[in-house]
Amino acid sequence: MKPTDQELIAATVNGQTEAFDHLVLRYQDRLFNALVQILRDREEARDTVQESFVTAWRKLDRFRGESGFYSWLFRVAYNTAMSRQRQKKLKTVSSDGDNALPVVDTNQDTSPGYQLELQERQKTVRAALNRLPEEYRTVLILKEMEDFKYEQIADILDVPVGTIRSRIHRARNLLRQNLQRVLSDCEERPQARTT
Repeated sequence: MKPTDQELIAATVNGQTEAFDHLVLRYQDRLFNALVQILRDREEARDTVQESFVTAWRKLDRFRGESGFYSWLFRVAYNTAMSRQRQKKLKTVSSDGDNALPVVDTNQDTSPGYQLELQERQKTVRAALNRLPEEYRTVLILKEMEDFKYEQIADILDVPVGTIRSRIHRARNLLRQNLQRVLSDCEERPQARTT
């Protein structure tokens, strides 16, 4: 049976450093994927994940258990990312196309046509998502992709729950509009003729 997060945290705080390795292995990929979607930069996400785990290691004794460990870790990572962006004075950059949206694929069809259609859908959603302002993109990723509750998102971003609900509602509407725009742009392109 795998140890719980609480057991691993207690062991780490009590000096069993290998217990923290289990927490890293448990959450590093999920954290990385979420940060790639928010930051839209794989290298920056990778650096932020590493720095976040170092910070979490140093501050683990301050973890009070009022939220889940991943929620707390994500808050550390989000704050780290924002701090890094302020330090570098980075502006939001467009997606390089390497960033993949996580897609739950319940259809086991592996035909090339299906795979191509799936890639096109991902590309369309990614393009629409990337058009959202950061504050809306972030809450939508946390809610829909990371499956956080409103209260957890509010805690991570340090804003009232009502603001989170409002941003998510607005983000969904904007995403819907962006998807319609992207899809209409695709339809307006002239189709290549085959002879």
